[in-house]
Parts: sequence; structure tokens; C-alpha cells
Amino acid sequence: MILASGSPRRRELLTSLGVSFTVEAADLDEHSDHTDPLEVARDLALQKGRAVFALRPDALVIASDTVVALGSKQLAKPGTTAENAEFIAELSGQVHHVYTGVAVLSPLGEDAEVSDTRVFFRTLTLSEVQWYAQTGEGLDKAGGYGIQGLGAALIERIEGEYSGVVGFPLSVVIGLLRRHEVKVLGD
Repeated sequence: MILASGSPRRRELLTSLGVSFTVEAADLDEHSDHTDPLEVARDLALQKGRAVFALRPDALVIASDTVVALGSKQLAKPGTTAENAEFIAELSGQVHHVYTGVAVLSPLGEDAEVSDTRVFFRTLTLSEVQWYAQTGEGLDKAGGYGIQGLGAALIERIEGEYSGVVGFPLSVVIGLLRRHEVKVLGD
């Protein structure tokens, strides 16, 4: 099995399922022609998986992509601390969606699913927004925050799968792997 991602969070979550795998991050320009964030997440996960599967067609490849959407606006990974502060200020007091697409490709075929988690941000003070942006934690994360780190302090509650917000929804991953005859969780 190959994890087509360089994300340490995805690597950690896949390890928790008790499967053996190697890591080969997909080398591609992340662009989707879709506008619906759910379809963007699915499309980019498939693109990443296909890029690695094309090089290793005998392997099982699992790939994932996360899209954070506030209404119709998609919040990618912020490029700067200032942009990160803008993202967090926009999310303050709002409900947004985190869509995480997961694709599994193997000699048996390809499958993809998307998890959708609603995240409710607290109403934040300006100093909280600036403090979080200055931590730098959100710079490598879609939406500009990490729920598994200091970003948890920004969130009031979620509806949906926590691991989907982290970027690797385990219920989806388990279902897709089992469909491709991979034993997980002691099967």
C-alpha cells in the first residue's frame, strides 16, 4: 500500500489502522475544474492517487485532499501569517464545512468518497486571531488552522467526523480499504 501524501497527520492516522504502507507524495499542480468544494475534494484526491498509481499500477494507492469552505468561498493553505489571520478572522463566529476526499486505486479499480464535517468557530477577539496566526500552526493547513493542535481552542463544536477535519476521515478510509480487500483493525 502506498500513501500518496507527505502529510504527517495522514501518515499517523493510517498507521493507527495497523496496516503497512510506504509514502510517495504525489507530484502535481493541485487544480480542479470543479467549483463545488465537495467535488473539488474528490477530484483532487483522485488526481493525487492517479499520479502515483500511474507509476505503480500493481500497488494499492490511497490519497486524500481537504477543502475548507465558508459559504461559496474556499480557504486553501494560507501563504503568509497575515493571510492566516484573515482566514481565522473570516471563520470567527461562523459555521464552515471541511470536505475531505479520499481515493483508493488498485488493480481492482478506483473508488472515491468525501466526508463533510461542519465546524463551528467561536467568536474570537482580535488578539486571539493575531495570537493564533503568529503561532504559525495554520500555515500548512487548509483553512489556516489545525483542530488537532492549538486550533482546537478556536472551535466551539463540530458535527461530523473529527478525523475528517484533520484530513483523513477514518470511517471513509476503512470502508474504502475494505472494498479493496485490505484488512484493517484486526480483520
